[in-house]
Amino acid sequence: MSGYHNLLERQVRAEANRNRMIFFTIIILSLIYLSISLVFGDMGLVKYLEMSRTRKNLEKQITEVHRQNEQLRLQLKALKDDPFYREKLAREEYGLSKPDEYIFQYDR
Repeated sequence: MSGYHNLLERQVRAEANRNRMIFFTIIILSLIYLSISLVFGDMGLVKYLEMSRTRKNLEKQITEVHRQNEQLRLQLKALKDDPFYREKLAREEYGLSKPDEYIFQYDR
């Protein structure tokens, strides 16, 4: 009986070791899968960094557009309110002159 008992005990230990090995293998594979998903998945770290860079670029573009809009608002206000600015713009941009004036243009 002792031999049978030892054999049965070894089989139980082998079965427990195999079950433990399967359990740890499943845990390790799950952790590897989760790690890969966290880094490379649709909502992973790589995607997050890419979206973060895109957000920063868009914020810079928005800031630049706001700056340009402010310049255009100031220019429009000056065109509406300042006759000297209108005259300056007409002379510089469109080459207009008052009657009896001559315009000299130089090539640079």
